[in-house]
Amino acid sequence: MNKIRTRFAPSPTGYMHIGNLRTALYAYLFAKSQGGDFILRIEDTDRARYVADAVEFIENTLAAAKIIPDEGPHHGGNFAPYVQSERMDIYKKFAEQLVANGHAYRCFCTGNETSEDTSDDKKNFGGYNRHCRDLSPAEVEKNLAEGKPYVIRQKMPLSGETTFFDVLHGNISIANSELEDQVLLKSDGMPTYNFANVIDDHLMEVSHIIRGTEFITSTPKHVLLYQFFGWEMPTFIHLAPVMGKAADGTVSKLSKRHGATSFNDLVELGYLPEAITNYVALLGWSPKNSCQEIFSMDELIAAFSLDGLSKSPAVFDYAKLDWMNGEYFKAMSDENFAAAAEKYLADFDEPRKIFLSSLLKTRVAKLSDIPQMISFLKILPPFDAELFTNKRNKITPEKSIEILVPAIEMLNSVDDWSLAALNEKIAAFVESSGLKVGTVMWPLRIAISMQKVTPGGVTEILYLLGKKVSLERLNAALQNLRG
Repeated sequence: MNKIRTRFAPSPTGYMHIGNLRTALYAYLFAKSQGGDFILRIEDTDRARYVADAVEFIENTLAAAKIIPDEGPHHGGNFAPYVQSERMDIYKKFAEQLVANGHAYRCFCTGNETSEDTSDDKKNFGGYNRHCRDLSPAEVEKNLAEGKPYVIRQKMPLSGETTFFDVLHGNISIANSELEDQVLLKSDGMPTYNFANVIDDHLMEVSHIIRGTEFITSTPKHVLLYQFFGWEMPTFIHLAPVMGKAADGTVSKLSKRHGATSFNDLVELGYLPEAITNYVALLGWSPKNSCQEIFSMDELIAAFSLDGLSKSPAVFDYAKLDWMNGEYFKAMSDENFAAAAEKYLADFDEPRKIFLSSLLKTRVAKLSDIPQMISFLKILPPFDAELFTNKRNKITPEKSIEILVPAIEMLNSVDDWSLAALNEKIAAFVESSGLKVGTVMWPLRIAISMQKVTPGGVTEILYLLGKKVSLERLNAALQNLRG
């Protein structure tokens, strides 16, 4: 295996969890950083959990995240097919080879027989008492002649231990007495995960297997299969889990109770795919000799190395993702932000849409923040006289009336309702009033928005609302203030 080849092998059971996305991303980054190949393989042997269209969803997610396979179900490659349910004959051939070599055996036990067995042997060997492990050839032939269904089980060593090396965790040893004679091939001919992925990784010439730490306890079973076949061992990298932090500060494996946990959920909330990918890359990896946090995909590839991985769990921090997504927004053109936020800005004409984008892109952390931030432009909140009081600017409801009356008269005479013209007219009005800017702007802002904080100032809001709506709001506020 001279060429670096990695793979992402998801089960088509639903949306792509952040942990799965990170696994795919690291496998992709490592392969590309070494001039190697990245493979997408679909492991669909668990038919009970199969979800229709999940393969398409996985491929769409990878495409959105800019993780592009070199080989896969719809990318071609020299090792097709890349869907396990289409490789049944391959698994049967290798399972039979293990039986012939004495490393596996046919098990004719029914589910009832194994589940009712409470012997010490069953307890010692993790769920199956190895009843069929030493059947004589004659007994096997008799059962086959009678048409009894069977599974093929791996014949584990009964003593000693199995050791393998992991890039992050070093040498790991597990006693063989803890290893069950696992099923390799089910009675319907479908392989189990632990068998099929070893066969496929070997045949597809995978050099490095990057996956989560939850697979560490399964790896000795895989290592033994490589040894039984006499195959070269790949390099193992088991990633620490991604954790979530609850409101009370407790940390546990990232799940729905912590918030959005899938790539799709985050996109629906209004995070940019490239920002999600960037943030996920830093959940357990950091560039060497650099404090850089914002990366393009090409920059991630150039910086990525296995020695930058951490063996400690990473905590998913939504506040940090908000910051990073905001940085991506700030770097966008107004036009690109408007396109990304189209469904939230559809009520505005094109010039106002672009202008509003210039105000919003530096203020929002995710696109789903926009509706609340601009809701006052569509529906004016209820009148509240208390909002007109501002001690800093020495403004009271009574003082607001004194300012609004001439301001409305001035604005009513404005014909050019452009932003430039509004800025000029209001600046002149402030100067002629002899008041401070803040003193004039406060009652105007409250009258047209009914809120203390808005994206943009008075002239920006006047421009966005248009002359008719602006004057309607100003006159209504004046009337309410007068009682």
